[in-house]
Amino acid sequence: MRIHKEGHTIILYTFGVLILANLILYRVASKTLFFYFFLLLTVGIAAMIVNFFRSPNRVFKNHQPGMIIAPADGTIVVVEEVDENEYFHDKRLQVSIFMSLFNAHINWIPCDGKIIEYKHQNGRFRAAYLPKSSIENERSTIVIELDNGEKVLVRQIAGAMAKRIVTYVKGGEQCRINQQMGFIKFGSRVDLFLPLHTDVKVELDAGVKGNQTLIAQI
Repeated sequence: MRIHKEGHTIILYTFGVLILANLILYRVASKTLFFYFFLLLTVGIAAMIVNFFRSPNRVFKNHQPGMIIAPADGTIVVVEEVDENEYFHDKRLQVSIFMSLFNAHINWIPCDGKIIEYKHQNGRFRAAYLPKSSIENERSTIVIELDNGEKVLVRQIAGAMAKRIVTYVKGGEQCRINQQMGFIKFGSRVDLFLPLHTDVKVELDAGVKGNQTLIAQI
């Protein structure tokens, strides 16, 4: 299993602390029930962190113009028409993906096009599945213009445990499906804001895979 570059330092420090803690406990309480319990607990913590920072090698093949591919692993928590008041200032179809601690947290570019807007906004760290997290939490906003002139807004949103959003792309760059967009460290969410005439292919509560599941067709 490959580990994402965003996890290298965190995993190194975490493993160091856990190993040191186990060595100290072994010296003072070896062969006790508490020692074996603590050992199992630290092994579980280490496994969860490694699993969180896994980097699956995924390629979406045979994509067609206007396809919107899932930018993240997770569960669809919003599919509805909303007023988008930060960039478009009109009605859009919102599709939101909630990422739990057990999902891979890589974010992918959802469509081919050009990035015409990028900005990062500080904010709160409310639970990412709450509706207001889209406008109140710390977030990064990316607007992609497709070759046909349609625009798609992608928003990375920090959650209650997510304290850092990493975004690899900037305004003015060309972007493509299969390209990594960024990484959100720990539980979080990604919103898509699509034109109203978009044909959405997923339903509420559906599980999706980043860079694999077809979300919509414009």
